[in-house]
Amino acid sequence: MTQLRTVQVLGGGSAGSGAHVSSLAAGLVARGVRVTVCAPAGLEHVYDFPAAGAEFAPVPRRSDPAAVAALRAACAGADVVHAHGLHAAVRAALALSGQRVPLVVTWHTRAHDDGARGHVLRLLERRAVRAASVVLGTCSELVDRARLRGARDARLAPVSIPAPRVGTGGPDGKERAELGAVDRPLLMAVGSLAPHRGYGTLLDAARHWRDLDPMPLLVIAGEGRERAAMQRRIEAEDLPVTLVGSRDDIGDLLAAADVALLPSRWEARSLLAQEALRQGVPLIATAVGGVPELVGEAAELVPYGDADALARAGARLLTDPGRRAELGAAGRAQAATWPTEDETIAQVLSVYDELTADGGG
Repeated sequence: MTQLRTVQVLGGGSAGSGAHVSSLAAGLVARGVRVTVCAPAGLEHVYDFPAAGAEFAPVPRRSDPAAVAALRAACAGADVVHAHGLHAAVRAALALSGQRVPLVVTWHTRAHDDGARGHVLRLLERRAVRAASVVLGTCSELVDRARLRGARDARLAPVSIPAPRVGTGGPDGKERAELGAVDRPLLMAVGSLAPHRGYGTLLDAARHWRDLDPMPLLVIAGEGRERAAMQRRIEAEDLPVTLVGSRDDIGDLLAAADVALLPSRWEARSLLAQEALRQGVPLIATAVGGVPELVGEAAELVPYGDADALARAGARLLTDPGRRAELGAAGRAQAATWPTEDETIAQVLSVYDELTADGGG
């Protein structure tokens, strides 16, 4: 029996898609599959794909002819090509044009299609899903979106990534001391400092939390183009908020928090939500995208953009330790219902087997 060869195509490498490809590559190699990961050069060391047993082929993010040619060369001889994300899918479709190699596309999230970019993004989505033999959506809304754009076969594939190392900070640990929250409640948000993350609404809510006694501290971990504007607003309004930039100890910071916050405009399977629930950290999140099906009854859900609702939910949780304990237990129970890493890999491998048995779909 010949060895199955798959090429994993990764675009910008968001935290979720990058972690999934790293997990998937290791799992497939362990099952005897030859794996090549095509991604921008910097991601080789971020996710250490060679350590998982995968070959690595650097491919630029661009869709210019040189980048597409490099991807086409890397895909030569592949039995299945699997692209992760919209732009990676479009590049893979261009690289495979005229070849009978099945393309699998995983949609981890969706692009925001407001304004002038909306029409272009919808065209790219149609191009990507119509070129795919199978589209895997990480939440039901993405599966529906793929079908709307013309996918011939779209399936739900709620990916699981490795469980994070459980933090050791605890409510009285060194993380709280470092952040200045030993004698005050600590709220935690994590994610790129971009408009769709909902941090403007979060800062609005933080104004209300100044009236609580003791006044909680809101810590936001992440970097992005909104950082300078956010910092100016924090200082101008004297908000109890600290921006700590990118961190590699998110598990510890979350373990030290009293409440985790996810105010995003849209999420599929948020890494923050997964880590918070796994660690039993109470979560307040916006009821958008795949969040409700991910968290079930194990989080407080609020409308996107509603600062008053977010502020009230935060104040209620901070003053109700019983409810926090209840949500913490519910979060761990909900996390136990998610697909395991092995189940995620097995689902993907079954799709590959199906497509190669059918001669390419």
